[in-house]
Amino acid sequence: MSLAERTRELDAADPLAPFIDRFDLPERVIYLDGNSLGALPRATMPAMERAVREEWGKGLIRSWNDAGWFDMAQRIGGKIAPLIGAAPSEVIACDSTSVNLFKLISAALDMRPGRKVVLSEPGNFPTDLYMVAGLERQGLAVRRLASREELVGTLDEDVALLMLTHVHYKTGALHDMRALTKAAHQAGALVLWDLSHSTGAVPVDLGGVNADFAVGCGYKYLCGGPGAPAFAYVAERHHADLAQPLTGWFGHAAPFDFSDDYEAAPGVEQLLCGTSPVLGLTALEVGVDLIAEIGVERLHAKSRALSGFFLKSLAESGIALDLVSPSDSLARGSQLSFRHEQAYPICQALIARGVIGDFRAPDILRLGFAPAYLRFADISEAARHLAEVLTGEEWRRDEFNRRAAVT
Repeated sequence: MSLAERTRELDAADPLAPFIDRFDLPERVIYLDGNSLGALPRATMPAMERAVREEWGKGLIRSWNDAGWFDMAQRIGGKIAPLIGAAPSEVIACDSTSVNLFKLISAALDMRPGRKVVLSEPGNFPTDLYMVAGLERQGLAVRRLASREELVGTLDEDVALLMLTHVHYKTGALHDMRALTKAAHQAGALVLWDLSHSTGAVPVDLGGVNADFAVGCGYKYLCGGPGAPAFAYVAERHHADLAQPLTGWFGHAAPFDFSDDYEAAPGVEQLLCGTSPVLGLTALEVGVDLIAEIGVERLHAKSRALSGFFLKSLAESGIALDLVSPSDSLARGSQLSFRHEQAYPICQALIARGVIGDFRAPDILRLGFAPAYLRFADISEAARHLAEVLTGEEWRRDEFNRRAAVT
């Protein structure tokens, strides 16, 4: 069977095919960067227009009550919860991933008096490490890094928190969440998982692995739009002991009592800080609803099929690239990453052809396989374009070697 015949057969049998038209993507574009910014759901625009014209424009301040603005963070957090194996009362949609990291790292340190070490790995997503560095400058934390192979052996009585990204942003490699959480607990440490490259793409069971804390962003696989609000998770058993440092008025037990003294809300709601960003949450809710409707298990199955098909298509074209992602699709997230010393101009040459991936310094070409809106035909075409860029050395052109601010 030819590649074209296999492609048609796979697309015809795809149970998620009906959902592709629920996204608004430009024609003649193959979008392989949903692991960085998710595509636009068609339902987002009317939802935003309703929020602006009706709720804000006509409802004005009344919409905090009448349109349900006040409890949006809790409601959307509750919708995210099943996607990550959590209870609705354990998840809140708020702030950015970075801000939520700061809150939970600080809270974890406070819950482990006498311990200051936050253990992570070199090459973790930079903002995760930067948040620890900020606390370290204040004398509140000590950053310690260990390779994946050495993490468990590095857990000792000084470690307050093990902080890791479940799916590595650059390689796509998955950590064993259950085993590492168990090892950290045996050492007396808490665990914080960054799910930014996991939520809506791979199955996650925070409750099942007995996780303590988690954060994640809303603009990748949840398709909440650029800069969408993030979310935070705190296991129910920690709610009574939680004390986050950003004690803003929306996290108060009774914010409209306007008391001079802070009293934390009793549950995960205390992770709120300032006024909720209603328009950002409006867009996020549309994406969350759509991903929940499709289902993470089905998304994960198609993601594995898409990435495997890409590798086969690339191999049939005679191209051999240095794959830095795990070859086993069960050991990686919804992406493939390749190492090449000319990865940046290769990426730019692909974008010029309408195949949008991204580059991660110093030498990684990263291609995301967001299964909600990709066809197998897209994948075979992307492989063809990549092969032609490489064999024809299109990446040598000057315009592809000029660095932009965002890569």
